Amino acid sequence: MKNKLSCFLLLCLLMFIFVPTNISVNGQVFADTSAQAMVVIEANSNRVLMAKNENVQRANASTTKIATFLTVLKHCESFDEIVEVDDRAIGIEGTSIYLKKGEKLTVRQLLYGMMLVSGNDAATALALHISPSIQEFAQLMTKEAKACGALNTTFKNPHGLDEDGHKTTAFDLAQITRECYKYPIFEEIVTTENTKIPNGEGGYRYLKNKNKLLWSFDGCNGVKTGFTDDAGRCLVSSAKRQNMHLICVVLSCGPMFEESASMLSNCFSKYHMANLLPPYNYIKSIPVQNSDKTDVKVYTQRGFSYPLSNEEEQKIKIEVITDDYLTAPLEKEQVVGEIKIYFDNHLLFSEKIYTMEDVKSNKMIDTIKRILENW
Repeated sequence: MKNKLSCFLLLCLLMFIFVPTNISVNGQVFADTSAQAMVVIEANSNRVLMAKNENVQRANASTTKIATFLTVLKHCESFDEIVEVDDRAIGIEGTSIYLKKGEKLTVRQLLYGMMLVSGNDAATALALHISPSIQEFAQLMTKEAKACGALNTTFKNPHGLDEDGHKTTAFDLAQITRECYKYPIFEEIVTTENTKIPNGEGGYRYLKNKNKLLWSFDGCNGVKTGFTDDAGRCLVSSAKRQNMHLICVVLSCGPMFEESASMLSNCFSKYHMANLLPPYNYIKSIPVQNSDKTDVKVYTQRGFSYPLSNEEEQKIKIEVITDDYLTAPLEKEQVVGEIKIYFDNHLLFSEKIYTMEDVKSNKMIDTIKRILENW
């Protein structure tokens, strides 16, 4: 009997050790995942929902091409520009779309070749279209990454092949991806499952997206796979459900599709997008002195939504700061106060409060001034 009890206790202990769990610290969930580093953010608010070693620098393989895409977005006048393939883009190691010397494709076609099948030659051709050298393009990539909040990132090439000093973090990759989604062409390309582009010989290259989540995970809208010996298996994925947009990054993660899907599902289940302040929202009416009007309506212009769990929503506090009364004259859209939204005593959002209309003074001196101004 004692041996059976010991075996049972040992089994329970092993289950406790090896069954994946989620640990919540200050609202952020730390995932038990095989990934060496990962993060899930909500893109609209930039809130970190789940994380592990998210600020540790690592190699990131072909997820680098997201930053290449961003740099091309920022420095290309037209996606229909013709790119004549540079000799230096021919025969690049690793995954390729087999570009030929002197071949001509548009920027858009090369972006498809780079993002769907991870063409290292396509990434190189785009880099040399923007900059005179790979080194200069990599410096430009790093600059654009830092401009969108990826402060722990240094790129050395546009394709992500292993190279000394080519490092980023899970959090930084999420920031770069979040910036890319501000451009419709990015989502258009990374959500494409299959397409074709010219092959330079009168035929076509047929491209199939390597991101299996596109057809297996509800709401998936990107983004990019990657693998090298140093980086391991890497995946940046994205999904939208209702009005919440999640971006998930896993670095060095064997079951990258399965674990990314699981973590995205967990976050969609745990959080919802709480509409804490509608745009152009009427706040209240404030009494007015020295006017024929007794009060003036006031409002806020910007709205604010934030991802929260049901428990967290109970910790939201909204503070409206205005005077008890106002004195005429008042101009339309005059600032008369401020609204602040707190989560667990942490300031999330603030916005000015404006009057909705003019309020004229009924003082004699103000009446005379108005007459003279309109004379």
